[in-house]
Amino acid sequence: MTVPQHRPWHGVLVATALPLTDGLAVDHARFADHCAWLVESGCDGVVPNGSLGEYQVLTPEERARVVETAVSAIGGARVMPGVSAYGSAEARRWAERARDAGCASVMLLPPNAYRADERSVLAHYEEVAKAGLPVVAYNNPVDTKVDLVPELLAKLHGEGFVHAVKEFSGDPRRAYRLAELAPELELLIGADDVLLELAVAGARGWVAGYPNALPRASVQLYRAAVAGDLDTAVPLYRRLHPLLRWDSRVEFVQAIKLSMDVVGRYGGPVRPPRMPLPPEQQAAVRAATEKAVAAGLA
Repeated sequence: MTVPQHRPWHGVLVATALPLTDGLAVDHARFADHCAWLVESGCDGVVPNGSLGEYQVLTPEERARVVETAVSAIGGARVMPGVSAYGSAEARRWAERARDAGCASVMLLPPNAYRADERSVLAHYEEVAKAGLPVVAYNNPVDTKVDLVPELLAKLHGEGFVHAVKEFSGDPRRAYRLAELAPELELLIGADDVLLELAVAGARGWVAGYPNALPRASVQLYRAAVAGDLDTAVPLYRRLHPLLRWDSRVEFVQAIKLSMDVVGRYGGPVRPPRMPLPPEQQAAVRAATEKAVAAGLA
């Protein structure tokens, strides 16, 4: 497998929210516009069919077309689809479709239909890597109950199965352990509310949620943080953090879509079994988003 010199997972890659109509159909025209707007606003690419994109409740036809729509809108080099699935063969097929659509990399959760052991995790990533695209591992032990600890990630990288990891454990200490065990494995910020901590620890990218609503301020924050410009990054991080924290909550999809609505973009509804935010959470998200808008961050 040839890994491109320009790593497609570097920079700010937005885990895209998926616009749905009032009838809960995928609005592909709005999605294409959203992908283009994110790139125009300074983001480096998009990650469709992730958790924020509600991939679990899409039909196979919808899921395939979402990737095609993103590629048509901004080009395959900027699109890193999520290819997670219960079965390794199915995940490999999604990776092959991403490859055939022109994408340059894919993002993959570990097996999550059950609490997989280390052998199963290694076999899973080995199978998907056979599609021929670089694989970015996605560590989300809160939701999957399978933890890609630094020692396991080092094994996955050592075997050539993964080239980077979206780290969503929320534990910044792992960045330093990972750098010791697998210095060539690239770290991506996976949770918005530890952005500064992981940027300082050497992250090379951010698979991001809140840039769906606030791309320019988010990109400014990321660029300052990775450059070590703490005079710029810390005050901005403090102002954005009331919103960034929602990315690590169960209601992150609803919250980010609501913030998109508040700033004048289209967030829209979510598909069941997700439900709209209760009134008190809606009020909190609205207030925090409106404060960001008033501060010129939108």
